[in-house]
Amino acid sequence: MPDAPTDAPPPEEPLPGGRALAQSWCALSSLHGRIETHVERALQARHELSVREFSVLNVLNEQHDGPGGHLQMRQLADAVVLSQSATTRLVTRLEDRGLLSRYICPDDRRGIYTNVTPAGRELLDQARPTNDAALRYALQDAAARPELAPLVAAVEGLWAPA
Repeated sequence: MPDAPTDAPPPEEPLPGGRALAQSWCALSSLHGRIETHVERALQARHELSVREFSVLNVLNEQHDGPGGHLQMRQLADAVVLSQSATTRLVTRLEDRGLLSRYICPDDRRGIYTNVTPAGRELLDQARPTNDAALRYALQDAAARPELAPLVAAVEGLWAPA
């Protein structure tokens, strides 16, 4: 029998409420999957853009010119929740499409920064309403499910004015 992964916690007695915690995690995972699938389909159909590609363009577009204004590849990987190698492949695909350009950091020659090109900003601007509408629809659809409704309310309340 293979050894347990070294980063796994030691086996414990079941904790009270552990089942509820597992069910809550499953509901959160389900909500995420439903939203991502719906948004992915809409972005692909209308803009030939994946959710991850949209996320990369969106994150990078929020950065500014000047020292510290752009993300290094590892920072971008963290921001879009991908491995560094997957992020590099994704950035390369977007660069090949003319949506991004890369350059060496002038202060640290080891750092590589990425800019959104004018074509990338234009595509992002065109895709944003599609993303927002698909997200809104996916949340409305999920809110109709009793097990997901509290999570939808939490998501909708994150950025609501206080």
